[in-house]
Amino acid sequence: MVKKIRFTRKTFGQIILQLVLIILAFIALFPFIWMISTSLKGSEEAFAYPPTLIPEVFHWENYKEAMEALPFPHAYWNSIKLAVIIVIGQVITSSMAGYALGKLQFRGHKVVFAGFIGVMMVPTTVTSIPLFIIMSRAGLVDTHLSIILMSVAYMPMGVFLCRQFIMGLPNDLMEAAIIDGAGFGRIFYKIILPLIKPALASLAIFSFMWNWNNFYTPLIFLNSEDKFTVPLLLNMFKGKYTVDWSLIMAASTIAVIPVLVVYLFAQKHIIEGIALTGTKA
Repeated sequence: MVKKIRFTRKTFGQIILQLVLIILAFIALFPFIWMISTSLKGSEEAFAYPPTLIPEVFHWENYKEAMEALPFPHAYWNSIKLAVIIVIGQVITSSMAGYALGKLQFRGHKVVFAGFIGVMMVPTTVTSIPLFIIMSRAGLVDTHLSIILMSVAYMPMGVFLCRQFIMGLPNDLMEAAIIDGAGFGRIFYKIILPLIKPALASLAIFSFMWNWNNFYTPLIFLNSEDKFTVPLLLNMFKGKYTVDWSLIMAASTIAVIPVLVVYLFAQKHIIEGIALTGTKA
């Protein structure tokens, strides 16, 4: 009888927990649901009071108008190109830096790593002016190369993630490879990289999401409309005196599809990469 009461209490607690999680999930998803709802409304209905979640008439033509109002397909291509190139570059540079800081015990490696961590605390706005001056003197302003170089060359979060993961690998693997005559480059390519795939997958996913949604950096370095990314083009839907929220929400719905697809299909790798990351200092 006592066991039955305990089981009932446990079940009741699980039910309450599930209800709380469902409510929190709905709260988190509500802005996304409202975005889709507004994208299917007319201009007047978008400002109707009291607001309605389900449109009276579904205006599917909003998506066509949003695609035709501005060079959205071209901006889509720019975002995909930048995101893919930057992701590949950040995975390469972060894994190499993580390997050097995690396994190659050179003099001052702890100081260098502390510098990486310290820079993570510096706001991006602080470094924007020096970076703009550097790119301007190099003649790279208003080019995609400026964004690629500054993003690939340095990603503190990626270095930290790879370094912590690599530190959790046993040193015996490297020692055995060194005895067999392997150099540091071969050890990195043949041993380290295959073992840190979960961390690299997590890094690639986070990097893609961040660079796809990045608004601040392209805003500073890009001036020509034909080079704009999706976030910059979305900002152009705002008029000087009026804003067509239906078109903005339609364009935003289209823009969020790649990130949503990547997250849904890769969430397993995100959890695995974070869960398996080493915790050695």
